Amino acid sequence: MDFLSLIFPKQCINCKKIGSYLCDDCFSYLSFDTQGLCVVCNRASINSLTHPRCVARYSIDGVFSSISYKGVAKKLVYQFKYKPYLSDLNNLLIDLFFEGIIQNEVFSNIYQNLKIDPILVPIPLYSSKLKSRGYNQAEILAKGLGKKLNLKVLNCLKRVKKTFSQVGLSQKERKENISGAFSTDSRIAMLEYSSVFLVDDVFTTGSTLNEAAKTLKKTGIKSVWGLTLARD
Repeated sequence: MDFLSLIFPKQCINCKKIGSYLCDDCFSYLSFDTQGLCVVCNRASINSLTHPRCVARYSIDGVFSSISYKGVAKKLVYQFKYKPYLSDLNNLLIDLFFEGIIQNEVFSNIYQNLKIDPILVPIPLYSSKLKSRGYNQAEILAKGLGKKLNLKVLNCLKRVKKTFSQVGLSQKERKENISGAFSTDSRIAMLEYSSVFLVDDVFTTGSTLNEAAKTLKKTGIKSVWGLTLARD
């Protein structure tokens, strides 16, 4: 145990037991059995892919999540994302993210059958929120996942519209709120990449992921999927 750990010992986010941010007992409360959802119609999707009838020119192709966003998982994400920010949680969350994703058979098949390596693109924060928080949690997760999957992370999306919190908004309001929120960095040649995995922390209705996918596909990207740590 290092010096800082002696002064500021880690506590379980849920039960406050000293030793780690998530003790073995509370780990058992996590659920890796996330329900798939079609991002376009917001109805159940067995394989987590967009329904064939919902596929449009610029729609996202599917979203894969690792854990269910409830109970202990909510506490973990909250401590990572909101004040007082506990950014030191990143290693634990990245491990959970990776373990849940690689156990998804559909994701594994897509990943293994791609002829050209995809890139990981984190969902960006608006400049004022990034300045306030000091880091983008989606970028931290993407970089950690990139190391484990041996994939490149590219910050090619910019948030050009200051949006309201999506919490409490209806599906229609979420889409209106996020519409036109992203642009691509003109300095990055996107056409050399054919497949993208968007990375974010929590998937609720998928409005943010779908809007980001639309922005990327308009540059010529053929396939865009979402990867999120948690599924609400």
